[in-house]
Amino acid sequence: MTTSLKRVPGWAKIVSAVVLVLVVLFAGLRWSLLPGLGDVFGEETHDRTGPTLLKSIQDISRYDAASGNFQVVVDLEKDTKYLPDAVRGTRTLYVGAGTVDSYVDLGKIRDKDVRVNKDRTSATLRLPHAALGKPALDPDHSYAVSKQRGLLDRLGDVFSDNPNDERAVQRLAARHIGDAAKDSELTARAEENTTSMLKGLLGSLGFKEVRVTYGT
Repeated sequence: MTTSLKRVPGWAKIVSAVVLVLVVLFAGLRWSLLPGLGDVFGEETHDRTGPTLLKSIQDISRYDAASGNFQVVVDLEKDTKYLPDAVRGTRTLYVGAGTVDSYVDLGKIRDKDVRVNKDRTSATLRLPHAALGKPALDPDHSYAVSKQRGLLDRLGDVFSDNPNDERAVQRLAARHIGDAAKDSELTARAEENTTSMLKGLLGSLGFKEVRVTYGT
């Protein structure tokens, strides 16, 4: 007597596999709540970063005399003509925090910019005006508050190598911080601090009168 075995349909195998995966994940979640079993399905982080390469070395002759801390809320919206925002468009609310340094480039001082009397008790120095460095965003205090994306943009993120790219808002935040630094008194403070530093330094060397001016 021959017994015929029915073959299991392919769709049934797929459903069974999905159910098995869900059961395992659910069991892992339940086990993680029990004392001593939290590490069974725990997540591990492995840093496989390669060695850091030194690309170049630059001599710096500037004196960083002041630093300003700034924060800006960037509201960046991109629309597409003839399409509603729900279909195509993005809007990102981003808090950018960063610093801008103000410095005096002492390397630009020439021989004629320094005058010392014969007794070496009086000195006059002419320095270039203080300048501003590039804005540096602080990744620990910069973050996206909200992101709104249309349907097509969300689908594009699925096939993108870098979904939810924040470089546009980061560049915009850095630009606004740089503009705010230009409107601030950061360079004036840097020149005051540089003057105080040089007077203290030359005073310790025996100079009784030190005069510092700025300009080309």
